[in-house]
Amino acid sequence: MSEAGQPEPQKPDDGVVESCGVEQRPDDAVRGLGGVHSWLRDLVVSVAISAFIIIFLYQPVRVEGTSMLPMLEDQDRLFINKIAYRVGDIHQGDVVVFQYPRDHTKSYIKRVIGLPGDDIRIEHGRVYVNGVQLKEAYVPNRFTDDRSQPEMVLPPREYFVMGDHRSISSDSRDFGPVDRDLIYGKAVFVYWPMEQVGVVR
Repeated sequence: MSEAGQPEPQKPDDGVVESCGVEQRPDDAVRGLGGVHSWLRDLVVSVAISAFIIIFLYQPVRVEGTSMLPMLEDQDRLFINKIAYRVGDIHQGDVVVFQYPRDHTKSYIKRVIGLPGDDIRIEHGRVYVNGVQLKEAYVPNRFTDDRSQPEMVLPPREYFVMGDHRSISSDSRDFGPVDRDLIYGKAVFVYWPMEQVGVVR
């Protein structure tokens, strides 16, 4: 059976082949070859476009460490958007990937807390931006800490970043604000493991 409930194709008889109830003549076979070529062309184009997107627009990365719990876990695999900040702005709350300011061979992933020109201070774990306490639903109570940070105004093109797991995160409280040129991607989507699949918020 060629398909469920369909008869096997009959032997050719005077150039006519029955397949699934449709007569197929020699000139139909030529047109069928054209259809195969068209399908192969579409497949090649689709693969090329997918490769372009992955290579130039998105990059897969692996998380090492637990400073971004509970949003990101150790060994999570995710895609970062490499073009987002070439054509758009960095916003407060974005989860970004950047070169570690003290060693550009390493990359860190943190959340943007303060933008250039913002006044930042931290009092016993409570973050204030421009005098207003930041509401941080992404930081569960069990991940907070009691650290303080003297008031500072962020210089132009510099961003204050912090990990969501405040009690163990090494971030701008330790290595200072991150220069705009070091930020090269926005975390957008976790694709592995399956139980973690979803948009990064």
